[in-house]
Amino acid sequence: MSHASPYRRLWSLAWPLMLTNLTVPLLGLVDTFVLGHLESPVYLAAVAVGANLFTILYWSFGFLRMGTTGLTAQAQGAQNHHDLRRLLVQSLLLGATLGALLLVLHQPLIRLGLTLMKPAPEVMELAMIYCQIRIFSAPAVLAQYALVGWLIGRHDTRAALYLAVVTNLINLTLDLVFVLGLGMTAAGVALATVIAETSALGLGLWLIRQRHPQQWQQAGLGPLIRQWSDYLGLLRVNRFIFVRTVTLLLVFAFFTAQGARLGTDILAANAVLMTFLMLISNGLDGFANGVEVLTGEAVGARRLDRLKDSLRAGLICAVGGAVLFCLLFLTAGPSIIRMLTDLPQTRELAMVYLPWLIAMPLLAVWSYLWDGVFIGATQVRAMQNSMLLSAGVFLLLWWVTRSLGNHGLWLSLCTFMLVRGLSLGWLALYNTRQQRWF
Repeated sequence: MSHASPYRRLWSLAWPLMLTNLTVPLLGLVDTFVLGHLESPVYLAAVAVGANLFTILYWSFGFLRMGTTGLTAQAQGAQNHHDLRRLLVQSLLLGATLGALLLVLHQPLIRLGLTLMKPAPEVMELAMIYCQIRIFSAPAVLAQYALVGWLIGRHDTRAALYLAVVTNLINLTLDLVFVLGLGMTAAGVALATVIAETSALGLGLWLIRQRHPQQWQQAGLGPLIRQWSDYLGLLRVNRFIFVRTVTLLLVFAFFTAQGARLGTDILAANAVLMTFLMLISNGLDGFANGVEVLTGEAVGARRLDRLKDSLRAGLICAVGGAVLFCLLFLTAGPSIIRMLTDLPQTRELAMVYLPWLIAMPLLAVWSYLWDGVFIGATQVRAMQNSMLLSAGVFLLLWWVTRSLGNHGLWLSLCTFMLVRGLSLGWLALYNTRQQRWF
């Protein structure tokens, strides 16, 4: 594949990742579908608040996926097999350890997070139940981030697809059993998610053993585990991704919290519309993840020509995907809303704010694409600085447009996504002209 056209290489990596990423919102879509057909919007609002909190908790450690992919792709480009094995072992152990730490500290973290979101009392009670169950998947989830990052960096995107499909099938089945069958509402959704996420780690380890047996057959795991300086190296490389990710998640948490303050009906409508944004981000991230791998490989091999070809292919494919999403939401958006909820007020409000989601793909595509480039090149300080700038613009614009209510909130979010893409795009152009990628 190293001699194939950049479009063919990108597509061979991207299509399994697109399908993989599009299955991720199924966790939210299934939850929304099941709870959106119950008699009250309180259940949907509670899970929206709880799930948002766990997005913050878990994706604060998203560097375990992103950093592992970039470093693994560079090791692949340099044909450094020792580093490939070391990255797998150490990233898995680091993820499990951080997840265990979250489990130990979960009581104050959950109480603080829910208190800051300030949902209605009846929503708060159900959200607390959801969170107290969901936290038990933390070690498995963070270890799985590292595992999936390593698989993507090795170009094994189909294994990541298999993993996501099986996990979501487990979640779907258990959601129906626990919620519709046993009437467990928010607790049932949380338990189904915990079982699905824990099963994913076991399946991922089995897939690596089957598809990359050389990583298990070689002896000497002990020395790899005890190379403490390498853990510090992983953390140093990823500290900027950590700040960038936390900032991103706090922006979305702020968005959810402000929606909650506008009322339970607005919160429920925004929860439905956020599934559109999840579809956009996870779909377009397929191209971004593919560019991430190709960028890392080109940087590892020190090939500027390959890097430019990858950027060109990624740009054309990602923009084409964004246009398709716009057309999909323009024509089928109302039908998707009706499918997700039977609640009349939630449906009506979601339709009012749907135009923001129709425009979102073309505004957000640039941020996804350039994120992939900078992660693959492990030039993550620039990502951090771009995110901090964009978050500042988001808060300033929200403050100015508070009188617009939820429309001002969506305007601020759209602008936030656009500023991310424009700032990183300018830096990418500068790096290319000055040949600073290496």
